Amino acid sequence: MMDFQLALIEDKVEFFEANNLKTLQKKIDSQIVENGAILLGVHSVSHQMHINESGQMYFSAVVHFKKK
Repeated sequence: MMDFQLALIEDKVEFFEANNLKTLQKKIDSQIVENGAILLGVHSVSHQMHINESGQMYFSAVVHFKKK
């Protein structure tokens, strides 16, 4: 006999990166929809922007998802 057990995810932290803010937002928005399907909503967002020596911008974000 095979036992089958479901466990709910209560917290999930995801990291995102992109070369521009629009792409970063698209990546985050896509993951919000995906995580909504498993009943996780956005709890908090932290983001950063870095400019390298050649002036190129780099964006990153950390999104904390929690059970709805």
